[in-house]
Amino acid sequence: MNPPASDAQFPAQPPSQPRPLAGIRVIDYSHFLAGPYVGRCLAALGAEVIKVERPGTGDAGRQHAWFVGEDDAYSGYFLQLNMGKQGLSVNTKDPRGKALIQRLVDGADVFIENYRPGALDKLGLGYAELSQRNPGLVYCSISAYGHTGPDAHRAGFGLIAEAKSGIMQMVGTPSEPPPLLRISLGDMYTGIHAVAAINAALLGRTRTGQGQHIDMALYDTLVSMHEYAVQCYTLSGGQVLPEQTGHDMPASTLYGVFRAADGDLVIAAQVDDAWRRFAALVEAHGGPAGLGADARFHQLTGRNAHRLEILAVVRPWVAARRVADVLALLDGIDVPAAKVQRIDEVLADPQIQARGMVVEQDHPVLGKIRLPNLPFRFSGCDTTIREVAPELGQHNTQIAAALGFSAEEIAAMQADGVLYTKGGTP
Repeated sequence: MNPPASDAQFPAQPPSQPRPLAGIRVIDYSHFLAGPYVGRCLAALGAEVIKVERPGTGDAGRQHAWFVGEDDAYSGYFLQLNMGKQGLSVNTKDPRGKALIQRLVDGADVFIENYRPGALDKLGLGYAELSQRNPGLVYCSISAYGHTGPDAHRAGFGLIAEAKSGIMQMVGTPSEPPPLLRISLGDMYTGIHAVAAINAALLGRTRTGQGQHIDMALYDTLVSMHEYAVQCYTLSGGQVLPEQTGHDMPASTLYGVFRAADGDLVIAAQVDDAWRRFAALVEAHGGPAGLGADARFHQLTGRNAHRLEILAVVRPWVAARRVADVLALLDGIDVPAAKVQRIDEVLADPQIQARGMVVEQDHPVLGKIRLPNLPFRFSGCDTTIREVAPELGQHNTQIAAALGFSAEEIAAMQADGVLYTKGGTP
C-alpha cells in the first residue's frame, strides 16, 4: 500500500509483489495533459515509460504554470504529469530520429499519442506503419473528437468537449452563463478510460498475440459520463431537458450546497430515511413544528414537488449556524454532509494524509516537492512514484545505446540536434 507523505500514522505492509505492469514498455509520445496523465498512471502501475519530446521547448506542458525554481525553470504541471518517466528528446523529422523512434517502438508494448488525427501518419509514426513493424503494439490515440466522424479533423481541448457534451450547460445559476469547471474533467476522465482500455488490450493480447488501435475522444468520454441527463431526455420521449439549477438538484431533494454563517457545506438527505432523520433534527433545533411528520415529504416524489417550500426552511436554518455545528448535528444522525473545502484544507485533511494522497519527492534542483498522488491502492505493492519528472532529453544516451546505436552515432546525433538535451550533452 502507498506510504503516507506525512507523519500521520498509516498501517502499511512491505510490498510483496511486483507492480502489475512490471516488464511493460510504454512510449509516451504525448503532450500537455491527457496523454501524459496516461503515461504517469502506467508508470505508477509498474511500466517502463519513455517520455518523447521535441527538441528545444519539449512538451508544451513545460510552459504551463505553476512555475518554480530559478527563472521559473520548472513547471509544476509537467512535474506532476511526468514523474516516474525516462526522458528522450528527438527530432523525428530527421531520418535518424525517425529510425530511432521506430526501433524504440519495435520493442515496446504501448504507444500513447494525443495529436490531431493524421498528424503522426505524416511522420511515419501512425498506427498503420508502426503496427506493421510490431503487430503486438497497443497504440492509444487521444483527441478531441476521435479518428472518425465529421469533426475528426477539428482541433479541440477539454474546454471544448465540456461545452459540447452538455455538462457545462447544466452547471451554474439559471439566467447566467455557465462557469468554467476549473478542473480538466475531459482530459483526466478520458485519460483514466485510456488506462483501462490499454490494460484490457494488453490482457487481450495474451490470448491473440495481436495489439490494436485504441481511439479515445474527449467528447465521447464526457457524453458517456452523463449518469442522468441522457436517459432523462430519451426515456421521457424528449419531454424533460435538464437545465441549470444553481445549488441543488430538483430531482433529488434534499441534495445540494448550503451557506452557513461562516462557510459553505453540502448535505445529502435525499434518501427517504435520511430525510426523515434530517427533518426531525431541524424541527428539534428551531425549525418549524411538524416538518418531520409532514406526509408530503416522506417520499422523494413529494419532496421534489415541494422542493422550494423545503428549501425555504432549510436554507435559513443552516445560515443561522456555523459549518462545524451543522456538521456535528448531521454526523450525530448519520446524514452525509461535508464542508466545501479550500485546497489548503484538503491538504491538511487527516483523511487525505492517512491515505497518502500527497507524494513527496526529492528533486535534484528544487529539493523537496509535494504533488498529488494517484488513487491506486494494492495490498501487495506500492504504486507511489518516487522518481521525479525527467529533464528534457535526460536519458537520451542510455536509451539510444540500449537500442544499439554506437557512441559515435549518438555523439553525431547530439551534435546535429537530432538528440537534444537541456544544457548540452549529458
